[in-house]
Amino acid sequence: MSARGVLYVHSAPAALCPHVEWAVAGVVGVPVKLDWDDQPAAPGTHRAELNWQGAPGLSGAIASALNGWQRLRFEVTEEATVGCDGARYSYTPTLGIFTAVTSASGEVMVSEARLRNAMERAAAHEADLAEELDRLTGRVWDEELEPFRYAGDGAPVRWLHAAG
Repeated sequence: MSARGVLYVHSAPAALCPHVEWAVAGVVGVPVKLDWDDQPAAPGTHRAELNWQGAPGLSGAIASALNGWQRLRFEVTEEATVGCDGARYSYTPTLGIFTAVTSASGEVMVSEARLRNAMERAAAHEADLAEELDRLTGRVWDEELEPFRYAGDGAPVRWLHAAG
């Protein structure tokens, strides 16, 4: 079974760009050469996109390889396949990593257990319910990454097929 997705590197300093390529290549098992463009939302940084195809769960492996790189902003998506939910990983230096299960249309899906926990925390006055729901759906990551997403409109598309 094969999954498909996209790696969006929203911003990376020039010195970090080859390291991103090496990290992704280490995960997918084939050489990776991204087409880097200037990122107008953060002058002095670059952006790139990579469409990928490989084993289900590859998005998580890519996100893990890039997680914690303090000067990088990225997202990795994976479309749902038979028997596997879709996924989205978003990372910013200020917020860290956000992970979500996604529907076939790309919407974030929140489990019943996580919703109940948010309601219980709100009922106990430990948290504001609206803020908890925003956290569960990744709203603050979306708000921080949105200017970087717009800067990528019209970027060329490349496909990468993972080895194995």
